[in-house]
Amino acid sequence: MNELLNINNDTQRVSARELHAVLEATERYSTWFDRFSVGFVEGEDYTTVNKLTEVQNNGGIQVRELVDHECSIDMAKHICLMSRTEKGKECRQYLINLEKAWNTPEQVMARALKVADQTIKGLEADVKRMRPKEIFADAVVASESSILVRELAKLLKQNGKDIGEKRLYKWMREHGYICRNTTEPTQKAMELGLFERLIRTVERGDGLPKETITTKVTAKGQMYFINKLLGKSKGKHE
Repeated sequence: MNELLNINNDTQRVSARELHAVLEATERYSTWFDRFSVGFVEGEDYTTVNKLTEVQNNGGIQVRELVDHECSIDMAKHICLMSRTEKGKECRQYLINLEKAWNTPEQVMARALKVADQTIKGLEADVKRMRPKEIFADAVVASESSILVRELAKLLKQNGKDIGEKRLYKWMREHGYICRNTTEPTQKAMELGLFERLIRTVERGDGLPKETITTKVTAKGQMYFINKLLGKSKGKHE
């Protein structure tokens, strides 16, 4: 099919200025469009757009901004019909034939595949954007359970950070989360809500009570340390 009008295949819209030229209308564009757009709704049947164009001016070229309108195919066919000219008939038939071509099973399938391809690319971009630490952090947020440091080390290892319990404790001490030479969290870490201390009292063999303290990483702490450690290059230790 010889191209009579440039149609935006994604939006199936026609430039009213181009239609004005193809129909060889003699009226000023703004007057012509105001007359033919009666009964149509802006935002549904057409949208107003500003386009830059080059025009000859005093022997040179000047860039001007012109108002244009992007019309639906139905509106364009109506304008062609109302123009009551041979060019209008030709242009209207062109649009009708184009619609028939668009609606063939092959073209419908082609558009569906294009949409699917764009969707897949969008999903791939989301996956790249969501680093492993962010994906895992989402899972941590959904959990309110506190875990032991060694369990956190296992989770880190499962998600690509090659680190064990001892090295994780060492890292936490070096970065001020765990007190040196102990497994006790620092005041800073407690204030951040990264740990909780479980205190239990048990009776010893001599009948005297003994207090035991267990340090556990809160859900907030898990997300915090996952973000810290999985944000580094995989396979590299700090």
